[in-house]
Amino acid sequence: PTLYRFTSPPHFSSPNAASFFSFSIAAKSFIYRILRRFKQLRCLRVHLRLILLLSLPFFYFLVSHPSHSFLLDFLSAFAFSAALLFSLNLALPRLPSIRLFLARSFPIKLKPSSSLSRRHLPVFWSIGSRPKSEKRANSGCWVQVYSNGDVYEGEFHKGKCSGSGVYYYYLSGRYEGDWVDGKYDGYGVETWARGSRYRGQYKQGLRHGFGVYRFYTGDVYAGEWSNGQGHGCGIHTCEDGSRYVGEFKCGVKHGLGHYHFRNGDTYAGEYFADKMHGFGVYCFANGHCYEGAWHEGRRQGLGMYTFRNGEAQSGHWQNGVLNVPSTQNSTYPVSPVAVYHSKVLNAVQ
Repeated sequence: PTLYRFTSPPHFSSPNAASFFSFSIAAKSFIYRILRRFKQLRCLRVHLRLILLLSLPFFYFLVSHPSHSFLLDFLSAFAFSAALLFSLNLALPRLPSIRLFLARSFPIKLKPSSSLSRRHLPVFWSIGSRPKSEKRANSGCWVQVYSNGDVYEGEFHKGKCSGSGVYYYYLSGRYEGDWVDGKYDGYGVETWARGSRYRGQYKQGLRHGFGVYRFYTGDVYAGEWSNGQGHGCGIHTCEDGSRYVGEFKCGVKHGLGHYHFRNGDTYAGEYFADKMHGFGVYCFANGHCYEGAWHEGRRQGLGMYTFRNGEAQSGHWQNGVLNVPSTQNSTYPVSPVAVYHSKVLNAVQ
């Protein structure tokens, strides 16, 4: 058979024991409420002096009541310390002198309960680096749309296009390349809607340096540029097959150069303002040749005309016509005009 043992509820022999038991329950309940209260507060950074201050009640209860149990003394001391700390928390806002003393003694962070109800600043979320402000920064990389329909996509510096970027002109073309202070500067490629295209160097928004320009008509210029115009040495090839190799000034032939016409004729000599001017040699496709002075595209001055059969005429030319012709055979010595301008021919060749 199974035997069961029943225990009776605790019996208190005296009223003092019953009151002690009630006090213990009340102390535990009070401590539990205090702990719940402290959970809502911020973490306290306690200094050594505060620890010593809170430890004094423990020594007091241990010394003054040696007959009581250690657990009762511990709970009593803990309750007293908690009550003391809670009282200090309520009194700190109203006692500036005590608060100043405690602030100098230990780094404790106690704030009134009203601080818990303060509104917190809004939290902003962003992908990447934190934006400085809602206003767009002056420097960076983004897409800018203008009121006239143009679009720029690239780098900015101090509010201007600087660095690498692509600028789309509304219904007219685009530029892709380097920028400095809002202008083309460096290397870039510019394309127009009609088909023209430039690839080369820029300076202060103008073609400057070396570059290749392909016209929509089929002509091509490859050479040096200055302030947006062909300037220096270059090669101009036309769509009809003609070709010029030589010097340019302000976008036109100027200086020494060699021109190969589409019909086979060639000219090697001096140019002025896009016309044959000075000394030059013009060789026809049929074998004839003129060597002498030119003025605005016409034979003007001393010159010699040599036929393909070897005969030659020399003299003074006026508006492309020889005034006093003199026929010479093929053994005619080299004219003084050719000797005088031999350096021009050597430079052109």
